[in-house]
Amino acid sequence: MKYIIPAIRFKIFMTILLGLIYPFTITGVSQVLFPKQAGGNFIMRGGQVVGSTLIAQSFEKPQYFWSRPSAVGYNPLPSGGSNLGQASADLKKAVDERAAKLKAAHPDKAGEPPQDLLFASASGLDPHISIEAAQYQMQRVAKSRNLSIEQVNALLNESTAERQLGIFGEPTVNVLTLNIALDKSQGIESAPVLVPVPPVAPAAAAAVPAASPSTQTDTK
Repeated sequence: MKYIIPAIRFKIFMTILLGLIYPFTITGVSQVLFPKQAGGNFIMRGGQVVGSTLIAQSFEKPQYFWSRPSAVGYNPLPSGGSNLGQASADLKKAVDERAAKLKAAHPDKAGEPPQDLLFASASGLDPHISIEAAQYQMQRVAKSRNLSIEQVNALLNESTAERQLGIFGEPTVNVLTLNIALDKSQGIESAPVLVPVPPVAPAAAAAVPAASPSTQTDTK
């Protein structure tokens, strides 16, 4: 009993501190300092939520820029990578299929597509693509919308985020905000038509391995 009572008291104290006080404090501070980010960065179109700038969505129509591939079908619940190694035949097959699809949709482009259009991110939900990936798709989007390359490029530049603090990372393009900007430039106010996310059964979600920094994943 000498050690049991203090242990129980410590357990209760830490439960209250880390289970209640800490999360509520962090939530409150984030709501004050970063209200938009803490609220999910949702985007409204036509009176409905069409997505978040923090989570990728699947775009398949030629008039839209396409997101990075996702190993989880863009479903935020079982987020993660495929955890397939570089020697995996399944990974090679998936990348080859993605490359073939991209080349068929962009016959004007020579060489291999940008790496971030071939490999899924570790989370499967990266909402950004590189400037190179956006430029690779620009001709297709401009042709599908009867816009000039200059018009599309101007919108791309407006949707480009520079390096964090000017030194960290690379400039990126948020796919959802760019696609909405394209619609608005042509007077389209309805929400972009998205590919529906297939439901993931609990068993299937549990079977998706979480990405690990020490494991080779379907990332680049």
